Amino acid sequence: MSQGERELQEKFSTKRRADAFYNNQMIDYLNEHMIQFIQRMQFLFISTSDESGHCDSSFKAGDPGFVYVVDEKTLMYPEYRGNGVMASLGNIVENPHAGLLFIDFLQDQVGLHVNGRAKILENDQLKNLIKQTEIDKLAQFHQKRAERWVVIEVDEAYIHCSKHIPHLVDQKFLEDRSVDEPSKNTGDYFKVKSSHD
Repeated sequence: MSQGERELQEKFSTKRRADAFYNNQMIDYLNEHMIQFIQRMQFLFISTSDESGHCDSSFKAGDPGFVYVVDEKTLMYPEYRGNGVMASLGNIVENPHAGLLFIDFLQDQVGLHVNGRAKILENDQLKNLIKQTEIDKLAQFHQKRAERWVVIEVDEAYIHCSKHIPHLVDQKFLEDRSVDEPSKNTGDYFKVKSSHD
């Protein structure tokens, strides 16, 4: 918890509720229920900042299980080929603190925050963290698309309650809309590039 949290809890008289949350909902490791939750997630949001505190948030996705839980204090996710900017990775180089948010919009409408310290591992460095048999399984699972990995050492994990999380439907099981909406398959969905022309 931060000093800012405590100051605002005092100011707005929420300290009692906050203490109940800290005591009953927040832990410094991943319990079995959290691990099972992470293993079925298809995406996450990650927040990072550089050494000056300038923030960035990003979205990472893959097949269920793309986030690999090493143990109750460690998880990792793959970095696939992207736009080459490497904003999150660049921030991690300067400042290891990172926040992950997993949200289940489809089934239980609940979220999981995982905050900790991040580091970047190249594929050939994984042998220092997990067994070769697991490395081989990961290579097959990700079809050798993982260019490198972000490893998170867990400092705290806690629920994001379901109160304001909407229930969404996974359209890919209903219809393939990629043919009807080709603009979603381009890198200029928000028309930023065309505004420079």
